[in-house]
Amino acid sequence: MSDSLPSTPDDWAFFLDIDGTLIDIAPTPDAVVVPPGLPGILDGLSQRTGGALALLTGRDLDTVDRLFAPFTLPAGAIHGTQLRFADGEVAIPSESPALAGIRERLGAFVAGRPGMLLEDKGTALAVHFRADPTAHDAVEREVRDAAATGGADLTVQPGKAVFEIRPAHADKGRALATFMDSPAFAGRRPVAVGDDVTDESMFAEAARRGGQAFRVGAAQAGSFAHKAFDDPAGVRAWLAGLAA
Repeated sequence: MSDSLPSTPDDWAFFLDIDGTLIDIAPTPDAVVVPPGLPGILDGLSQRTGGALALLTGRDLDTVDRLFAPFTLPAGAIHGTQLRFADGEVAIPSESPALAGIRERLGAFVAGRPGMLLEDKGTALAVHFRADPTAHDAVEREVRDAAATGGADLTVQPGKAVFEIRPAHADKGRALATFMDSPAFAGRRPVAVGDDVTDESMFAEAARRGGQAFRVGAAQAGSFAHKAFDDPAGVRAWLAGLAA
């Protein structure tokens, strides 16, 4: 796999993480700021590629649309659990029956614990602890114990200062594969850009399909992604050049 960034959108399909990749990470999920020109850049690149651009993110579809309004982009939300294709078709699975009890349990866990936040995405639940990094072990233990009550239907997704319970059948790599088999993406080479362990499955799938994978921030041993950007500003500048 070449480690050079594509300089034109020709023949490429783009798969982009959001937090830490397109926009800077904030203390809480709701505190992020989307640079004013970014939604238009993404829409422009999507149009140049015939719709072969998808956001692969831990965010849910409603939040993706709020962040990048007024544009509606293809997306694999909640780590590929919710899929929206270039033609507007949406596939959203039903919620695991076990999540109701897990939601109550994790709500009680974070209550009264400063620095923790429970993010309810409907089909997934995430406990954030960015404001209290010392809580890492306690959060991981509680989230893994809670997820185990859901059996094989649920799995734990670690991230930057977050542990998330999501459906076990989906991840960003499977979402990338599904998009690549859809009309708008077929025949192109995938390029995946992300910053976190949550992106490794899409890095691996992009490489498996003869594409490229790039990381924002420090290189990681064993990763399929090459370091290409110091920060999200570098990603945005690259995308703006491609969309022009």
